[in-house]
Amino acid sequence: MKKTLNLTTMLLAFSLIGALTITSCKKEDSLNSAPETETTEQAVTQEATVQETEAEAQFDDVFNITASMNRSEVGEDLGVSANVSGLFELGSTTTTNTIPCFTITVVPNIPHVFPKTVTIDFGNGCLGRDGKFRKGKIVSIYTNPMVVPGAKVSTTFIHYQVDSLKIEGTHITENTSNSNMQGWMVKVIEGKITNVTTNRWILWNSTKNVLQITGNGTPHFPLDDIYKITGNARSINSGGHTWTALVIDPLIKKFTCRWIVQGSIKFVRNGREALLVFGDGRCDNQAILYINGVPHIITL
Repeated sequence: MKKTLNLTTMLLAFSLIGALTITSCKKEDSLNSAPETETTEQAVTQEATVQETEAEAQFDDVFNITASMNRSEVGEDLGVSANVSGLFELGSTTTTNTIPCFTITVVPNIPHVFPKTVTIDFGNGCLGRDGKFRKGKIVSIYTNPMVVPGAKVSTTFIHYQVDSLKIEGTHITENTSNSNMQGWMVKVIEGKITNVTTNRWILWNSTKNVLQITGNGTPHFPLDDIYKITGNARSINSGGHTWTALVIDPLIKKFTCRWIVQGSIKFVRNGREALLVFGDGRCDNQAILYINGVPHIITL
């Protein structure tokens, strides 16, 4: 069974999904004055969108790592795909050295015995071919292989950092599949992303439901896979701003497209609403953020 979800890409704004990024607005220090002007409101809302995207991208990376645990790495297939994240191609940035710069520990290291704790230790630093520099540890507890309905994976972090971002909190994935459709519930509890360079942070709680609505009958042919994402999130950042995000129209993510192709997310901050609208089904990197009814083009 394959499960090549890139929730990062998927949840770009609420999701806000993605290994994708929006150019970040570094304006927190100037956004704390009251009352807010229209310009300030726009800047704060745009920053909220950026930080939602950043949080989703980092925790989506965690999903992809846990979903990529297979027998060549840990002695048995714990994940849902041979290599969703590309992590196991990491190690050296040269083409001549493919030795991983991380170590994996499995306890108990006995096939088919659960629960099972898997620790990935990046030590003092691991530069991968994807350009990400990771250090610290990811610790995941599997109640069963992820392909089993009802299976859960709970992941926590020990001094874990990706580039300049420190990652904290708990990430939980539960297989909610039925006989007709693959499904996942993904929760982030007290997830905190801190930029260690600027000390700016976001505290993020999120619940998402992901359903594979097309391609369930062709498990070895991912090109026809389409996913539908619903859910919500609530956040606060180091500037003292709080907001919620709710998927209004289900987000649609195609395996063949890097970006969300359809759907919308409503942001609410201080009683004010903004709407992030993705496309009409075509594959492109554009979305529209409506603030007070005024459209702003967002490049994903």
